[in-house]
Amino acid sequence: MNASILQTTTLSELDNFILLCNEKTDFSNFPLFEKEITYIKNQLEAKKFSFAIDRLEQKIYIVYAENEPFEYKKNEKARKAAHSVYADLKKNKFSEITLVDAQKDASNALAFAEGLALSAYKFIKYFTKDVETKQNYLTQIKLLSENITGLQVAEMNNLIEAVCKVRTLINEPLSYLTAEKMSHEFQLMANESGFKLEVFDKPKIESLKFGGLLAVNKGSENPPTFNVLEWKPANAKNEKPIVFVGKGLVYDTGGLSLKPTPNSMDYMKCDMAGGAAVAGILYAIAKSNLPLYVVGLVPATENSISAKAYVPGDVIKMHSGITVEVLNTDAEGRLVLADALSYAKNYKPEVVFDIATLTGSAAAAVGDHGTVIMGNAEDTTFEKLEQSGFNTYERTVRFPFWEEYGEQIKSNIADIKNIGTGGAGAITAGKFLEHFTDYNWIHLDIAGPSFSFKEDSYRGEGGSGVGVRLFFDFLKKYLEEA
Repeated sequence: MNASILQTTTLSELDNFILLCNEKTDFSNFPLFEKEITYIKNQLEAKKFSFAIDRLEQKIYIVYAENEPFEYKKNEKARKAAHSVYADLKKNKFSEITLVDAQKDASNALAFAEGLALSAYKFIKYFTKDVETKQNYLTQIKLLSENITGLQVAEMNNLIEAVCKVRTLINEPLSYLTAEKMSHEFQLMANESGFKLEVFDKPKIESLKFGGLLAVNKGSENPPTFNVLEWKPANAKNEKPIVFVGKGLVYDTGGLSLKPTPNSMDYMKCDMAGGAAVAGILYAIAKSNLPLYVVGLVPATENSISAKAYVPGDVIKMHSGITVEVLNTDAEGRLVLADALSYAKNYKPEVVFDIATLTGSAAAAVGDHGTVIMGNAEDTTFEKLEQSGFNTYERTVRFPFWEEYGEQIKSNIADIKNIGTGGAGAITAGKFLEHFTDYNWIHLDIAGPSFSFKEDSYRGEGGSGVGVRLFFDFLKKYLEEA
């Protein structure tokens, strides 16, 4: 069970609580004894900015927010501080905690609550032993603040729920999450939030001539799906939709260009993180009833090996009519994305974002600290996305997109080939995708931050859900300017 944020107007006498404070906080305004106030001041003078006071039947956490010139950095420190506090909450098996905004900083208090709730996510579905030691006990975060609205709390809860659902999808193994099962999970998310879902089955996919998706699926016994998610409220501010395209590779062996197993193929259940993020974005905006017209497209399959599998040297014809020489069957994500990107033209979109665990080159370049982005959209769109990256600490790094990189994917026997020659693999992958766009478009390569092999603060271990918070912030800012 995930932790929910609730508003409260009172602090009960025996509540366990967290006091978010700063240099202006008057501790005499809170239910603290004089000796406790002296202790707090001494700790703060000693530069201890996160500590606890133990009473017989109550625990009080003091978290001091240092001055920080950039609000986004201050908020990220709050999320990380929340993760540290959560470890003690879990140790004490607290089911609820009251968060007191003593510094009167709504943005920072919400960030702390967000970090606390996201830290409480646990994927323990498959454990049969020691389950109690692994589970999350925290279910309620009571937020006491003068400046936070009910709408802000509701949207934060919707966002947290979306991220947790995406994390669970990423963490599920192929033994559960086939392409068809993922479509089923999308339907459950649609039912909960209100967006519409249409799922194309294999005959429909064949009729649409999605050559990339069909080629990648050839080696699998399980059929592909193509998921169309739509949120179009009557009061939408935009006539042309904002379209999100997500890579839905529920498992990737590399095909005949077989991946090595250690720290590679063994984690390839996460290769659908982009597709899951798209569903999470639609879930969050629909449940929050944002007045936006948004479409999500998620082609889904697994990249498996069999006698029927596509092979290096094959030439396939894409949905757009472009022919592609396949030189590496492990460069499959761009093939399924390409069909979706060309299909997106039917919507005459305002802008298209694709999000995918696409290349090891992106992860090698920036590690797990950022998302590589590139494309042909206006600079202002890149700048706004970058700012949302800072706001959520799902930071983006814009790569060059010069025409010379396009030379690397020219083929001698087809229109293009699916891998480049030489370096800049993340960029040549983007250049491949560019062939299937004729609109404003940004490509996000989340190969680095999508999955963590060990606990990473409030982002947790396993699937991170990266992209959902980033785009929710981006879309909220879009609405403010609409």
